[in-house]
Amino acid sequence: MTTFSLQTGPRPGDDWPRLARQCEAAGFDALLVADHPGSAASPFVALAAASAVTSTIGLGSYVSNAGVREPMLLAADVATLDLISNGRARLGIGAGHTPAEWRAVGRERPDVAGRVRRCLAVAQAVRDLLDGEEITVDTPELVAHAAQLTAPRPVQRRIPLTVGTANSRLLHWAGAHADIVGLTGFGRTLADGHSHRARWRADQLDAQLAQVAAGAAGRDEPPLLEALVQQFVVTDDAEAAAEETARQLGLTVTELLAVPFVLIGTEEEIVSAIAGHERRWGVTRYVVRREALDSAPSLLRRLGVPA
Repeated sequence: MTTFSLQTGPRPGDDWPRLARQCEAAGFDALLVADHPGSAASPFVALAAASAVTSTIGLGSYVSNAGVREPMLLAADVATLDLISNGRARLGIGAGHTPAEWRAVGRERPDVAGRVRRCLAVAQAVRDLLDGEEITVDTPELVAHAAQLTAPRPVQRRIPLTVGTANSRLLHWAGAHADIVGLTGFGRTLADGHSHRARWRADQLDAQLAQVAAGAAGRDEPPLLEALVQQFVVTDDAEAAAEETARQLGLTVTELLAVPFVLIGTEEEIVSAIAGHERRWGVTRYVVRREALDSAPSLLRRLGVPA
């Protein structure tokens, strides 16, 4: 079954509770909030507010920055959200690419290998803490001594874990351990500290999913595959709508429209593209941004998603 989740967050002047209710009523699988300390709302405070006015929709970070979050505090936030939402919490984790966010907590952002080691250590530690285990870690990437989350305990036996990445090592680990692999197609962070080079070509996505498959070898159930959609446009002229993005990324329009990181076209064309992505890559889940809130519900109905 295809699912759509909405990634957004409260803004000045917003009616955040209304937006949360609208998201649930439209049939979105989850309401997700990004984690960018200093430039965005605190995800778990926002999600706690959303939990009070909803009853069925999943609620999660997308994704928590493992570079600046400590496992004990992150696990407590997730467990508390799961408790007050009666078992609807999700956990997303990523390696953290923005240098300013590392510096703001007194750290210098390490190289890619260092960020990956930190992300793996934090992801495993948070999972262990949510499972009720006591952990002790003393490495250059992470230090924790006799940490244990005795209260609050989550309602769910296992909090669904999404690892958002395009890094080969993280994709392999996610294939082995995550419930959902969040495919971002993000390459090297650019000089502005926020933007990325895109690794969106079909052959690049093939290579990324080969890492997931290698990690998942031997699992009874492989992780679900989810794409972060950067451009969602319902239009009668897909080529025109995709042209500027394709130019910026150095892709042809045909190459851009072939991958799940954009959903552009008529509703019929988008439904067809979604079916093609599932056939070729096994992608069944999509995360869209706030701009899709008004047009996505009609598409969800076409896909048979109950409101």
